[in-house]
Amino acid sequence: MRIIVGISGGTGTIYAISLLKALQELKIETHLVVTEMGEFVLNHENGLTKEEIKKIATYVYDNKDFTAPIASGTFKTDGMVVVPCSMKTLSAIANGYSDSLLTRACDVTIKEGRKLVLLPREAPLSPIHLENMLKLSRIGVVIFPPIPTFYNHPQTVEDIVLQMTGRILDMFDIENNLVKRWQGL
Repeated sequence: MRIIVGISGGTGTIYAISLLKALQELKIETHLVVTEMGEFVLNHENGLTKEEIKKIATYVYDNKDFTAPIASGTFKTDGMVVVPCSMKTLSAIANGYSDSLLTRACDVTIKEGRKLVLLPREAPLSPIHLENMLKLSRIGVVIFPPIPTFYNHPQTVEDIVLQMTGRILDMFDIENNLVKRWQGL
């Protein structure tokens, strides 16, 4: 498998780190692109630099590099996830504004009919945010807010993050044991 991972500027970069580590453990090829604000948030929330995050991705591209393989539909992938997805990035994707490699890769993913999963980070949501999400959902983009579950009785932040990581993997039909699945009462 080959998955593109985008990190844009929004809180929740811990999910991106967890996802990249899980994909690395599963030996799934990753293609990472991080926005400038994504780099800032990675450092602010987790103390990580882009150089450190590069160690858990297979390939890493500069967000301004439109010559990267992920900028073309001829480069086959199994899909893309943007985690976290800022409202600026979501708006650009919804309106076909491919002004960066991250948004171009999303545009390519959509036009090629591949799976695109966005984990939007904002609260509360404005009507503009909701309209952009609805627009994307109607064309098949998965809008996946990283809302924690509590039926599984998480004890730590890591429990919450791993549950979400497993659910992201589920979106790509990647078998995993990270999700505590509901078994009924």
